[in-house]
Amino acid sequence: MRRSDIVNVRRAVDANIGRRVKVRANKGRHKYAVADGVIMESYPSIFTVKIDAGPDTDGRLVSYSYTDVLTKDVQLLICK
Repeated sequence: MRRSDIVNVRRAVDANIGRRVKVRANKGRHKYAVADGVIMESYPSIFTVKIDAGPDTDGRLVSYSYTDVLTKDVQLLICK
């Protein structure tokens, strides 16, 4: 993993702040959490996503690191 890769991921997240996303996060042992939300803010090492309230989740703020995206532990799909 190169520093330039992390910078590229951060730039992509910065460019989509305020946009709706579908988040697929690896919870281990072949289990995934899937939720819809909005990218709220980005920081030097992490970014935050406001998860929508739904039948399985309550509306909450979740943080992920840019390395999670690079290692594919977290996948983001930007909604149009």
